[in-house]
Amino acid sequence: MSEGANPMLTPSITKITVNIGVGEGGQRLQLAEKVLEVLTGMTPVRTLSTQTNRELGTRRGAPIGCKVTIRNQDSVNSFLKDAFWVRQNTLPSYNFDSQGNISFGISDYTDFPDQKYDPDIGIFGMDINIVLERPGHRVSRRRQGSSRVGYGHRVGPEESKKWFTERFGLEIVEE
Repeated sequence: MSEGANPMLTPSITKITVNIGVGEGGQRLQLAEKVLEVLTGMTPVRTLSTQTNRELGTRRGAPIGCKVTIRNQDSVNSFLKDAFWVRQNTLPSYNFDSQGNISFGISDYTDFPDQKYDPDIGIFGMDINIVLERPGHRVSRRRQGSSRVGYGHRVGPEESKKWFTERFGLEIVEE
């Protein structure tokens, strides 16, 4: 049976997480939250430090960054088109992990279309993580009766590369 015939074999993007790590709370964190809100149209959530590090000046439980999780398919597609455009529709192959997910960074939010540099905000880079799964993957996360996803039902890196190339015209560079 071909992949197009069985809807359970068609991968889809489950979520996109956009993260800005500031390393401190205060004014810079508020500016980073403003950047995420402008780019995604969603309210960001603060990320907290999990450990104390004197050299970095972080305390356990103190806010050090912010993130937004995008799950709406319309928002996912429009945000990804812009994010891939910033990267010139090219990603190295090492950005794909063994489960077919992608992680890459963007060095400056002003590279996005329709974004102008604001001296009051400054320059913020961000990390973008994309989760690609087939329907039915929820069995590994559900509270009752959770079980493992079979090897044949997982999305591998090669299939993920092919899917993103066909769907978004992404060029994968082997390095």
